[in-house]
Amino acid sequence: MRELLSTRQLQLTKSLGQNFLHDAHQLRRIVAAAELTPADKVLEIGPGLGPLTELLVEQAGEVLAIEKDTRLVEILRERFCPPATTLHPRFELLAADALAVLEHEVRDWRDWKLVANLPYSVASPILVELAQTPLRPARLVATLQLEVAKRLMAGADDDDYGVLTLLVQLRYEPRGWFKIPSDCFFPAPDVDSACVCLVRRETPLLPEAQHATFEKIVKRAFSQRRKMMLKLLKQDWPAERLAAAFTALNISPQERGEKLSLEQFVALTKQLSQQHDRRNL
Repeated sequence: MRELLSTRQLQLTKSLGQNFLHDAHQLRRIVAAAELTPADKVLEIGPGLGPLTELLVEQAGEVLAIEKDTRLVEILRERFCPPATTLHPRFELLAADALAVLEHEVRDWRDWKLVANLPYSVASPILVELAQTPLRPARLVATLQLEVAKRLMAGADDDDYGVLTLLVQLRYEPRGWFKIPSDCFFPAPDVDSACVCLVRRETPLLPEAQHATFEKIVKRAFSQRRKMMLKLLKQDWPAERLAAAFTALNISPQERGEKLSLEQFVALTKQLSQQHDRRNL
């Protein structure tokens, strides 16, 4: 990898989070977590020089790779795209900003799996964007900063539990994660890394129409972590409606958002949505 970059006289761009995973063992672990079959369609974001791409095109039926750095796009085209090679006819390379693509292009991802070493600077927004689309991927297998991985895997009352946890876990069930040492990357990042695996919930916890209410509740509840959740929610809902909902769900008026489980946030969303629906009949 170092030799290729030197030959091409390529200087990596820190702002793009260009720390390339080169360890073959870790790459195989990532692919194993995706549980790929020849029928699978895979989205890879930030393929870099293509070490993970090489494994994906061998095991999946179709691979779409999105790379922002045009210098790396040239290398990837030489390696994987016809007419340079005819080995991977179902490989598509898109030279674009992946986050912009996800935000502005409506696409059906339901039959796809994300398998990627995500650029750390945009890992959280990319995962939230994919999770929030109604046509979301079946599985998310992503390498990212260890601190972000812990937030994605967290449970109620954990230090890492918060808005990101709940926005993603509403739609995805955490299936596990493993740490990846910094010396498995080139150049080695200053932070620890981990790969997470999240599987789409086939039975939704909430109807799609109530997801916006859930997000509003969660963001308000964590806007000031040490404040009582009931007081914070009064900025958006009448006090009597909140009191009735908290009583019905046996939630203490003194409770903070970080103490409530995903299931309790879902139940509160249903309760406040039902109250709203009854008031509008």
